[in-house]
Amino acid sequence: MNEIDPALTDLPRRKRTDEIVDAIKRMIVEHGLAPGDRLPQERDLITQFAASKGTVREALKALEVQGLISVRTGPGGGAFIERMSEGRAMSLLSNFLFAKNLSIANIYEMRKALEPLVAASATPHIDEAGLNRLEAIISVYDHEPADATERWNQRMAELDFHGVVAEYADNPILAFTCRFLQRLLKDLAIAQDIYVQPEPVLRQSGIEHQRDLIAAMRRRDADAAAAILAEHMAEAEQHMLGLQARLMDRFLSEDATPRRARRRRAP
Repeated sequence: MNEIDPALTDLPRRKRTDEIVDAIKRMIVEHGLAPGDRLPQERDLITQFAASKGTVREALKALEVQGLISVRTGPGGGAFIERMSEGRAMSLLSNFLFAKNLSIANIYEMRKALEPLVAASATPHIDEAGLNRLEAIISVYDHEPADATERWNQRMAELDFHGVVAEYADNPILAFTCRFLQRLLKDLAIAQDIYVQPEPVLRQSGIEHQRDLIAAMRRRDADAAAAILAEHMAEAEQHMLGLQARLMDRFLSEDATPRRARRRRAP
């Protein structure tokens, strides 16, 4: 007779609330419920799951916090399916990562792995309108900025270029992850500090990579598109890390200057 592994018997029992949350999610998928559709009434959920009113309400509250439903009170009220926007999903993930001390290196480690894949995935599907959008975005930053505002807008447009490529990928998880990484760079404090600096950027090299990418996608060469993005991401990472190092050196130098001045004034 096979003995049960004692470790398996020590596994914590899942909360009943969590089980009901998962069951409702399965119900939404299996019944093909769409945004605006209403879930069964609370009393029906209580009967269906043989749970207390408090447990069912806790499960519905958890689904509402996740952005999957909204609970309305009063006549005609109930729990209704909500459309989870990409922006809200990214905000939830950003909140989770808020205290994780993300770095530019962390983000580019992922971008180097995924951006070539998303370019290859998008190549068979992008149309001429999409390629024209990419060319239009390049025109935003193919020249020196006139002021700080234009400099910032150019840096954001450089990231938006890759967001458009991701729109045409046939793998929604891959596309979402790449767009999320681009958003993290826009929101990361150290990256923002770099983007506002009047530092020289690898403008022409980056633009050449992007134009080569457009050409590869236009001729439906997915392997070439992936290779171009791999080189582009590696170069972009080195450039960003170099700018970060120079920025930190400048901060340290500025911080040390007053101390040296104080020592010179001391008797």
